[in-house]
Amino acid sequence: MQLKNKAQMDSLRESGKRLEMVMRKVAEAIRPGVSTAELDALAEQTIRKLESEPVFKGYGEEYGKPFPASICTSINDEVVHGIPRKERVVREGDLVKIDMGLRFQGMVTDMARTFALGDVSDEAARLVRVTEESLLRGVSAVKVGGRLSDYAKAVQHHVEENGFSVVRDLVGHGVGFELHELPRIPNYFFSGMKDAIFRVGMAVAFEPMVNVGGYEVRLGKDGWVFTTEDGSLSAHFEDTVIITDHGIEIVTRSGK
Repeated sequence: MQLKNKAQMDSLRESGKRLEMVMRKVAEAIRPGVSTAELDALAEQTIRKLESEPVFKGYGEEYGKPFPASICTSINDEVVHGIPRKERVVREGDLVKIDMGLRFQGMVTDMARTFALGDVSDEAARLVRVTEESLLRGVSAVKVGGRLSDYAKAVQHHVEENGFSVVRDLVGHGVGFELHELPRIPNYFFSGMKDAIFRVGMAVAFEPMVNVGGYEVRLGKDGWVFTTEDGSLSAHFEDTVIITDHGIEIVTRSGK
């Protein structure tokens, strides 16, 4: 991982502010009857108005399968990478996961949120709450000189003590110059994991994905969308964090 200097971290702060603004705009538009394609169009329009670039759109082109949209819209048992479509309409009771990233002044930030639409079950509401809590507890365990395993253990403990499971096949990642950089950031601890040390200048996208049922997931025929293997609900929260001389900053969460 290439560490970021002060100017680059300042750009990451500005990039994160803009990305959070886009997420708020999209969140305001989520309602029964809106299509995920409409949400995607709104996100791209807002990103470009903020003199930024949607980094998801076209991602993977070098592998012959570019992502066709500016955001991911994953619903209910879809874990991540849901593709916005005109025919995919949001309904009352859905869990809607919005994942997005942008580049501003050359620096990329990445974030995700899960929205419970209207009257959802108590279990679904608790899943959303616990997933966000697990992210924040994990980030709270991060410090300069600390270990990746401190983060992973904090996330896993909170999720599992609440009766849910942490997805294992999908992980967080470094971010900044590109959307995906090293190190890989598992949201659970396992024997033999590569235990990275957090250093000043690192930028990381922490993103627990949590299922009501088992942690197993499967990849759809489109090569993008991951769903839970058992069809259970899934939630996803993500923030971009920078590690500075003064501590940990969540650049995609105002005031944190």
